[in-house]
Amino acid sequence: MLIVEDVELTPNPHALKFILDKILLNFESRQFSIKQDAELDPLAKSIFEIDGVESVFYMDKFITIEKSKLADWSNIQGPFIQFLKNFDVNQIPKEKEVNVTDESSNKLLKQINDVLDKQVRPALAGDGGGLQVIGLQGNTVKIKYQGACGTCPTSITGTLQAIEALLKRDINPSIQVISA
Repeated sequence: MLIVEDVELTPNPHALKFILDKILLNFESRQFSIKQDAELDPLAKSIFEIDGVESVFYMDKFITIEKSKLADWSNIQGPFIQFLKNFDVNQIPKEKEVNVTDESSNKLLKQINDVLDKQVRPALAGDGGGLQVIGLQGNTVKIKYQGACGTCPTSITGTLQAIEALLKRDINPSIQVISA
């Protein structure tokens, strides 16, 4: 049984962040941009069954839902809260063990993730989103926004430029950041 303790607006006008009373994941984040991606995750799969849900992101103690532009929150929130009351958190797939060998073998990647962990990811989580580094080639970092940040207009321009400026300042002036 999960209880929604609070609902927060996000910078994305089509996404809401639902803060829960229990921790869902300790260190992972999970993003499902389409219903088919959620087939093996009972939590996300069931949320997609609610009419109007377009994407699901969850981590720690919150779930961010993005709705379709034509959907109305009043038709989503009630069924979502009722579903959570009946959901058994033991159905959430176990988290994978962290593979630190990839990061530890690449000093630059570790530095980048350290800066992102301290200065960027907490702010994005506060807005119902997240950030995943999906590649590093030379000094070019490829990132993928998650949750409310995934389709938010500011993530594509302003946030991306701010992340690049931060990494240039704190790590290496030649770093470039691109969005996946």
